Amino acid sequence: MDEDAMPATVAELLRIQADAIDPVDRRRLLAHALGQSASWLYAHADAIVAAPVAAAYRTLLARRQAGEPVAYLTGRQGFWSLDLEVGPATLIPRPETERLVELALQRLPADAPLALADLGTGSGAIALALACERPRARIVATDASGEALAVARRNAQRLGLGRVEFRQGDWLAPLAGERFDLIASNPPYIERGDPHLAQGDLRFEPPAALASGADGLDALRAIVREAGRHLQPRGWLLLEHGWRQGAAVRALLQAAGFAEVATERDLEQRERVTLGRWPGA
Repeated sequence: MDEDAMPATVAELLRIQADAIDPVDRRRLLAHALGQSASWLYAHADAIVAAPVAAAYRTLLARRQAGEPVAYLTGRQGFWSLDLEVGPATLIPRPETERLVELALQRLPADAPLALADLGTGSGAIALALACERPRARIVATDASGEALAVARRNAQRLGLGRVEFRQGDWLAPLAGERFDLIASNPPYIERGDPHLAQGDLRFEPPAALASGADGLDALRAIVREAGRHLQPRGWLLLEHGWRQGAAVRALLQAAGFAEVATERDLEQRERVTLGRWPGA
């Protein structure tokens, strides 16, 4: 009998040979196939998994071996304290972007009714994390992709963060006539033609959310060029970027007239977020 048509235990399924698949990923995929948590697997190693579910898990393993990101296979990715829906229309939120959220929160008093903007929101990760931590803030999140915004809106609704407003358009274009106390963005910053774009998970993520011009700085230039028109006096601009781009982004901010320009490092001590303050009283 075909083993794919047979039931198996949790432990047996986790022992299936799947080259280059991290054990943590295997557990996430099996938990997803079962509709259980990863912690459930530890307590139920001898549980019998029905043949259709076991077959579905083997299919997920094969797709992962072919390179599909686990987040897309499960439709979920954790970010900050949130469980987010993700899909091929959105960038997969990454741990280093949590540094951007931390730095923003350090500049946002918890009890103030501030206005915030998240540019290129994707799944809504940054906007929703800020909304969770600053319940009095008014937050606008923009994205050029209608498909990405649909995902972000579903995340906001499911998480009970419906006060975040989502608008379609390039970067700051949907913010015409408005000013904010803080603008944050994780724009595309990989160089066009970078070989990493054809490797690993990046092969499956939306190219427009990853690469930006020959030097990777086109989106960052566009944001910095327009940001001053949309910031309150003394308002902050925070930008995530590649670990070798700190000096270039600092130069962009300084040339645009920002003060208190600095670059902060991520957990791997790589330059990751550059920020500046718009001058004013």
